[in-house]
Amino acid sequence: MLNSGPPQPRRDQIDGFYRGLKEAGFVVGDNVSVMQRGASDQYDRLPALAAELVRQRVAVIAAIGGPVAALAAKAATTTIPIVFAAVSDPVRSGLVASLNSPGGNVTGSAGLAAELDAKRLEILKELVPASATVAALLNPNRPGVDTQERDLRAAAEAAGRQLIVFRAGDPQAIDAAFAAMTVQKITSLAVGADPFFANHRQQIVILAARYAIAAVYQWREFPAEGGLVSYGPSIEEAYRLSGNYVGRILKGEKPGDLPVVQPSKFQLVLNLKTARAIGLNVPPALLARADEVFE
Repeated sequence: MLNSGPPQPRRDQIDGFYRGLKEAGFVVGDNVSVMQRGASDQYDRLPALAAELVRQRVAVIAAIGGPVAALAAKAATTTIPIVFAAVSDPVRSGLVASLNSPGGNVTGSAGLAAELDAKRLEILKELVPASATVAALLNPNRPGVDTQERDLRAAAEAAGRQLIVFRAGDPQAIDAAFAAMTVQKITSLAVGADPFFANHRQQIVILAARYAIAAVYQWREFPAEGGLVSYGPSIEEAYRLSGNYVGRILKGEKPGDLPVVQPSKFQLVLNLKTARAIGLNVPPALLARADEVFE
């Protein structure tokens, strides 16, 4: 298991992954063992960690924590099967040739996180209609961050809003970004898709509440821990699907023959307690569309 975050994966990652493994007939500590390596958000460490796993001759590399871990694994081996989890646009990032026929030694589950940024900006517009400016928080260390920014700017323009981008690649930079947002009187924020932000979601949620910023996220786990709103697929389900693929490969299937799994359900999750705390009135129409509401 090659993780862009800490060696011990987050609970929302590992629970789904192990459940998928079990569905394929594998139980950790019984008939399969897992070797965990993590870069602790220092993405430049991933190539060396991937090379170490290749030297250990593991049967499969489960690349978790976004495209950066999967790309490092792909660069390290063309023979050991690689299964990624919750990766946005794996074709565009160069991981697979196509979703239906990945080819090579790489497959996994797509996350459709960044692809839904335009929809999240629409949700922000409903929540904070008076704001003509929206901020975006992006990780400069993310592969394809310039493309991510370009897509966000296009979505903001289509929504009739000015976009101000803040980049943060470490916890101190997150603090600095929020401080800068307050100086510029930012009231709405789209947190970009990146495993680094998911690993530091408590810090981001607390800062957004402290500065009364309406923030939208990709994953349900953010509003579950005090964030305002999220829209996207289930990250636990994405990891379950990847764990299932690892099990199928251990049984003999080839990764190039397994199509990249795409999410079929998307959740709108709201935290009304947070909305009240920052003085925000949630429109009844938006509340009616919510799949889950934290009171």
